[in-house]
Amino acid sequence: MKLPKYVQACLDRKSGRTYYYLRRPGYPRMRFPGLPWSPSFMGAYEAAFAGPRTTIGAGRTKPGSVAAVVAEYFDSQQFFGSKSAGTQRMRRGILERFRAAYGERPFAPLSAEWIEALLDSKPPHAARSWLVTLRSLCQFGMKRRYLRADPTANIKQRAVKGDGFHTWTEDEIAQFEAHHPIGTKPRLAFALLLYTAQRRSDVIRMGRQHIKDGVLIVKQQKTGATLAIPVHPHLQTVLDATPGELDVSGHRDRQAVWRQCAQRAISKLVRRRRFTTAL
Repeated sequence: MKLPKYVQACLDRKSGRTYYYLRRPGYPRMRFPGLPWSPSFMGAYEAAFAGPRTTIGAGRTKPGSVAAVVAEYFDSQQFFGSKSAGTQRMRRGILERFRAAYGERPFAPLSAEWIEALLDSKPPHAARSWLVTLRSLCQFGMKRRYLRADPTANIKQRAVKGDGFHTWTEDEIAQFEAHHPIGTKPRLAFALLLYTAQRRSDVIRMGRQHIKDGVLIVKQQKTGATLAIPVHPHLQTVLDATPGELDVSGHRDRQAVWRQCAQRAISKLVRRRRFTTAL
């Protein structure tokens, strides 16, 4: 019989009895009486979810420390849980490094001067991501009354000098298409990027099931917006000549291939401008 969600069975070798425990992240571990789905079991199961949730990491951190506030931040639906998956990954990576380096320090004394010095040690693009992430953390800290004022409020994002990303010329597009003929994965990834103008995170999730009556329906991962994009005739030609399904969301190997193709089509050629070497 299938166990209720978050319930784990544990066999006691000495007595030969099986015990059942709640093992849900953020909740205390507890043992249930009786057998799964019995009245006594389900009563205790429902009561367990009615209790207050334990803050993630609370047992390992000092109250009011950077580590404790970061742990609470990760558990906040408003400041973290409501963000897109990509934003969550970016912020979690930054804050995990921040917590590893400064987790034992008290959170309240954070000053604008200290944060500016920290940002100054980062490359320009990384500094912008760190500032956005730390600003969200400080706003959360103000709401929870760990801070009286936001130390990032008057910190401006550092200007990034440069000409931006290179826009391919028609000759450069023809160079890529000549090397990757229709029917190959790189050509398919390139055509989807070129004729839909969507982010790579959206392209790798596209499938034939998203095309109906010549229109590609895309729900953007970052914004949540749903778009109806007419399939360009050149894109349709590539789709018709490429065997297999396009859906890669449920298969890690195929998703890795698509990520590699998209990376090859846009990062090496567009961002690094290494046209001859990449081909």
